[in-house]
Amino acid sequence: MNNLELKMKANEVRKGIITAVHSAKAGHPGGSLSAADLYTFLYFEEMNIDPKDPKKADRDRFVLSKGHTSPGYYATLANRGFFPVEDLETFRHLGSYLQGHPDMKHIPGVDMSSGSLGQGVSAAVGMAISAKLSNDDYRVYALLGDGEIQEGQVWEASMLAGHRKLDNLVVIIDNNGLQIDGKVCDVCSPYPIDEKMKAFNFHVINIDGHDFDQIRSAFKEAKETKGMPTAIIAKTIKGKDVSFMENQAAWHGTAPNDEQFAIAMADLEKVGEALCRK
Repeated sequence: MNNLELKMKANEVRKGIITAVHSAKAGHPGGSLSAADLYTFLYFEEMNIDPKDPKKADRDRFVLSKGHTSPGYYATLANRGFFPVEDLETFRHLGSYLQGHPDMKHIPGVDMSSGSLGQGVSAAVGMAISAKLSNDDYRVYALLGDGEIQEGQVWEASMLAGHRKLDNLVVIIDNNGLQIDGKVCDVCSPYPIDEKMKAFNFHVINIDGHDFDQIRSAFKEAKETKGMPTAIIAKTIKGKDVSFMENQAAWHGTAPNDEQFAIAMADLEKVGEALCRK
């Protein structure tokens, strides 16, 4: 896909996020919107996957470590063809397979269930080690939040990944600067993230997480890096492309009401219209 096509897909993903969270009257839109471009590139460009065969043996694996941003994950999977887009409206409803956190037993395309923050990277490291032991060439990607990396388990897993030289592992940190209680630098600063990851023997790439040229270049560089895992630190905007949600910590875990839903969807329609004119 070219960049314009990716931007248009990402805009559809963002519409799916707002639709799902509004329908559920619960959920986490802010961090889902910030990661939408990263989700889109992974699933429409980067990863070896097949919606018709979600469990194919040689597929690349993805672990959503910040599992509360499942609306972004689900909207991406739906737009990629793993299940109907219409099912996003059942998000968090009683009896729906689209639970608040991803469930690998019931959702096509989900490789690992998500739960407490910090655990996903450990699962991803395990998958990457398994591939090395089996001489398989699939790659493993894990998406973390910048607030999430305050969890100690993240660093235990990172230490092991660096020690085992897992060059088939890419850790992506969605650095939108905000978490549920405010700015990450005020709650418990993780900075400098890049220097910390380097200290754990990661190859580190800093990018604008909304620039598809930079995203593409980073994943290419990660594939070319041998003998060490890669960390892509993506600077993003929480609530991206929804006017009243951008850079507002309050939208970390708040659902829009009917009026706010209409404004949000109108914002995203304008983004789509502007892309169509390019």
